[in-house]
Amino acid sequence: MVEPLFRFADPLVAGQTVQLIGPEGHHAAAVRRMRVGEAIALTDGRGLKARGVVSAVAPKQLTVAVHSVESSELPVVTFTLIQAVAKGDRDELAIQAATELGASKVVPWQADRSISKWDGKEQKNRERWQQIVDEAAKQALRAWFPEVLPVHTSKTLAKQIADSACTYLVLDPTSSVSLNQVELSNSQEVALVVGPEGGISEAELSLFESAGAQRVHLGSGILRTSTAGMAAIAVLAAKSGYWD
Repeated sequence: MVEPLFRFADPLVAGQTVQLIGPEGHHAAAVRRMRVGEAIALTDGRGLKARGVVSAVAPKQLTVAVHSVESSELPVVTFTLIQAVAKGDRDELAIQAATELGASKVVPWQADRSISKWDGKEQKNRERWQQIVDEAAKQALRAWFPEVLPVHTSKTLAKQIADSACTYLVLDPTSSVSLNQVELSNSQEVALVVGPEGGISEAELSLFESAGAQRVHLGSGILRTSTAGMAAIAVLAAKSGYWD
């Protein structure tokens, strides 16, 4: 049986008994309706995962007897999704799927053609994105939860590309280079730049390429902003041995 996973911030040690309270405790007790004797897993979201059983249930909390604790390292190659802010829930769908597939960081990007604007709501929207990726990480039973970084403009993103040793890949259907041609042997972190509904502007493409990013395409079709990053991460994860 696969145990449901809940976030737990305090230190975890095998043999101890802990109280799962707050929103996580309420979700486990009232929403998931977990019962005494059921298996459960806890994580700090930074690589530590504990397994145990529910030993007591209250209306909004659980008592968990911890049986084992293990620590996992991040994969050799990690993925960052730089996702353009999009209308509706398309950007939220993108970061949710990317998290389930293994993204370790998420960066909101206010692109030139982004219809939705975060002006004056950056912190609120960033917190909303963090909640989404946290829930996706729990669903995928990940011991590492992605961090949602501050929103970037195209100008600040270009500066980050220029200053970083990370490999930046800009998803551009007009590129002559396929994502399958990208060599990851010397990369430890790969960042994927995904544009909004209207695509990445020519000025942005030139700006990012001048800063050191590489433009790549995902085949002959054009994917939506909600699925492009997910598809790219899946391809690169397979190439890097993430699924082994």
